[in-house]
Amino acid sequence: MTPEPIRHAILVLYYSRSGHTAQLARLIARGVEEAGLEARLRQVPPVAPVTETAQPPVPDEGAPYVTRADLAECVGLAMGSPTRFGNMAAPLKHFLDTTGAEWASGTLAGKPAAVFTSTSTMHGGQESTLLTMALPLLHHGMLLLGIPYTEPALTATASGGTPYGASHVAGAKGDNAISEHERELARALGRRLAEAARKLAANA
Repeated sequence: MTPEPIRHAILVLYYSRSGHTAQLARLIARGVEEAGLEARLRQVPPVAPVTETAQPPVPDEGAPYVTRADLAECVGLAMGSPTRFGNMAAPLKHFLDTTGAEWASGTLAGKPAAVFTSTSTMHGGQESTLLTMALPLLHHGMLLLGIPYTEPALTATASGGTPYGASHVAGAKGDNAISEHERELARALGRRLAEAARKLAANA
C-alpha cells in the first residue's frame, strides 16, 4: 500500500540582519524541494528595547513572519540565525521563549530538526551558535539532524559548513558570497531533513 503523501511542509525559520542567513535558508528550502517536499520559508520579527510600537503583520521584505500555525503544521523544522557572541540573535531567542504552549502540548515532539548560521569570521562562534540553537529544540522533543561526513563538501570546505549544521562565513564587511561548498552543504541539509520527515511519516 502506497503511503499517503505528506501534505504539510518543512518549516525553514530564520532571523537575518544582513541577508546571509536568509540566503542559507533559501538554499536549505531548495534542498527540501529537491527531496520532494514543500518548504515553507518564515522569519521572526526584530526586537528592540523600546516595544511600544507593534511590528507590522507583514515584513517590508523577505519571508512572512512565523505564526503558531506554521509550527503546528510543519513536519520538520530548519532554524537559522546569525551569530551574536557565540549564540543565536535576540529575535530568534525571543520567539523561542514564547513557545511554552507548544512545548507543553508537544507540538514539535518527534519531528526532525536542523540548524544553520552565518558569521563574519571563520572562528566567530559558528559551532557554539548551532549547538545553542539545538538546545531549545531538544527541549521541544525534536529529533536533531546534522550533516554527515558522507557529504564530500564537509571535508573539502575552506569556509563554512559543519557536522552540526549548515553555515556561511560572510566576512568582516559581509561581502563574501556563499561558496560552492557552503551551498552544497545547505542543500544537503535540506534534503536530509525532508528525507527524515518522509521516513518518519511512512512509519507513523
